[in-house]
Amino acid sequence: MIWDKKDIPPELVKELAGKYGCDFLTASILVRRGLTTGEEIRYFLEDDPRHLRNPFGLPGMDAAVERILGAKEEGEKVLVFGDRDVDGITSTAMLTGFMTAQGMDVRWRLPLGDEPYGLSQKAVEEFAADGGTLIITVDCGISNMAEVDRAAELGVDVIVTDHHNPQDELPRAYTIVNPKLKAYPFRDLAGCGVAYKLVSALRFALKSELYNQPLCLLNTQPSNDSYIIEIAKMVNLAVIDRLTETVVPGMVGIGETRIPAFLEGQQILAWDAVLQKKTLVKMFGTGFEIYMLDMAPEIGREIPQAAGKSLLRLKEISRIARYADTPMGELDIFVNLFTSFVQKKEALFTAEDNADLQLAALGTVADMMPLRDENRIIVRRGLASLTEKPRHGLSDLLFKLGLAGRRFGTTELSWQLCPAVNAAGRMGCPDKAVALLLTEDPKERERLAAEIIALNEARKKLGEEVWTVVEPLAQESRERYGGKLVLAAAEGIPRGVTGLMAGRLVSRFKTPALVVTLGEETATGSLRSVRGYGLRFLLEASADLFLDWGGHDFAAGFSMVIANWEPFLERLLTITATMELGEAAAEETVFVDAEFRGPRTPQYLTTSLFKLADRFEPYGEGNRPLNFLARGLKVTDIALMGKPEAKHVKLTLDTGKVKWPAMYWQAVDKVKRDFDKNDTVDLVFTLNRNWFNGSETPQLIVTDLKRG
Repeated sequence: MIWDKKDIPPELVKELAGKYGCDFLTASILVRRGLTTGEEIRYFLEDDPRHLRNPFGLPGMDAAVERILGAKEEGEKVLVFGDRDVDGITSTAMLTGFMTAQGMDVRWRLPLGDEPYGLSQKAVEEFAADGGTLIITVDCGISNMAEVDRAAELGVDVIVTDHHNPQDELPRAYTIVNPKLKAYPFRDLAGCGVAYKLVSALRFALKSELYNQPLCLLNTQPSNDSYIIEIAKMVNLAVIDRLTETVVPGMVGIGETRIPAFLEGQQILAWDAVLQKKTLVKMFGTGFEIYMLDMAPEIGREIPQAAGKSLLRLKEISRIARYADTPMGELDIFVNLFTSFVQKKEALFTAEDNADLQLAALGTVADMMPLRDENRIIVRRGLASLTEKPRHGLSDLLFKLGLAGRRFGTTELSWQLCPAVNAAGRMGCPDKAVALLLTEDPKERERLAAEIIALNEARKKLGEEVWTVVEPLAQESRERYGGKLVLAAAEGIPRGVTGLMAGRLVSRFKTPALVVTLGEETATGSLRSVRGYGLRFLLEASADLFLDWGGHDFAAGFSMVIANWEPFLERLLTITATMELGEAAAEETVFVDAEFRGPRTPQYLTTSLFKLADRFEPYGEGNRPLNFLARGLKVTDIALMGKPEAKHVKLTLDTGKVKWPAMYWQAVDKVKRDFDKNDTVDLVFTLNRNWFNGSETPQLIVTDLKRG
């Protein structure tokens, strides 16, 4: 194994530590991971929800909120239609639960059994026949052109909320909310992340008197022999337009500027209105009147640290300004202050919001979304809420999984909670998981949680059985596709595990993988990719053969009539001949984030190191756990572990100050060959908290170890 510790410029480390108020070790890790812009760094150093992006910035959000509010007002029947995986299950439960709490007439539905992915014509027609008038898709819908058209024919509006890659043709829905459309700053929200944004926007609309109320924030400041007037036009706490005018006093009247037209019909807010009015008089004289509301006193009462300070002074102490990659002006500070003021005064981040974040965190981790940008805050706050006060349904599962009452992170979510929820969908009954998350009856939750745990055990057994079929088929196909793709297709492969099997094949063969279940009338497949190969080209090249297709860059799926299966296989040969994959590593490389050696090792290698590791949580896609390199540690004890045959090694490592327990998985054959008791060793490791019999013990997880 290659240990790769990237060289970094010490002057950059010093600069980041000073600018962002972090220690040198944290700054060095940020630099080594290529996180050097304020926009990137703030999502690692901050977890306040005010750093989340405005939900109304999502394309289609304004229209979606208005349509749903109209449905509430008119008492319309609404259907939430989701997907069968964790992302779809959590999205369905979140949006349904919120609208139900608002007294809306809402029901939900997901694909059951062998029903295809996405909105179905059957669901549309049955809902229309029942008098329904609005369907909201969650984690699906972006490829359901025919189904959305059918809904329109029946007088049913469809709001599509999704996060999958849009195709060239979009469904003719009432509106589409998808971060991959237009210019939303972060495209990698999960489906439940989009649902959370929709719920957040609805919560604001129902709670705030400012909903859809246009207002302008105005500020003036001197500049040499002139003055600069800046105005930000805001709706729903989002800046939708800006105006900047530079005026030399006495040179023009206010009517000769763009200011009157820009302010027309707006409520005008200022910081220190008396000063702003005096400045305007200096510029334009006294022949006009602008009424403005002074926000400084009210904001100062709600945010005491802002009281009595000028915008210039607030700019110097602003945490948000610290992360700006371009200098922020006084008006930018005013906008941020006003936004924080409204969020705090109107208590937008409530216990209900925290409960929603638990679901959003679960779906984001399960769908393997990159843990960057606002996904980090969604997952971090969701995890904290889940640990402190898990919502109904999740609390029942945590208890049965042995996770109740203990601290846990994304590892436990990924390996225990997510698979349990996902099992319901893989086994054809995702409705059990949604019902568990929505029911208020404790006895019903107990029953459903037990069923889901049983389904998870059945899913594990089924997965092992199917693997004995899938793995040989993939091995056989490898040469046929030039080592660039593996394919396993057969009758009887449960469609609920095709994605799971494709992912396992990717790990086994290090190439893109395709697993297909062949039915009497249709073939349904799941694809997973690796080595930088995006699946869109493969799917687009065969789009004419599919009934439906879509997904992400590295995880996708399709269905087709069985008559198109052989033509598809022929086309795959042509496609794979031109496929270009990134190089597979000849030897595994581990990237080192920080190194401890010599006399400084005992100083750093203490339990306080967990504070650093926790700061970089959540870990997962796009943010691997921190890898530390320590040199010169002594092995004081070795114990072999595993039943019925010992496979793993438990070590005790002496730093000179602390004796650390360490686990080295699958390393029995390395004892005495590569290391032994009383050896001095160098090792790369991650940190872990071992939970056993109700107590927590810090330990190291060894990635690689060599004699020093």
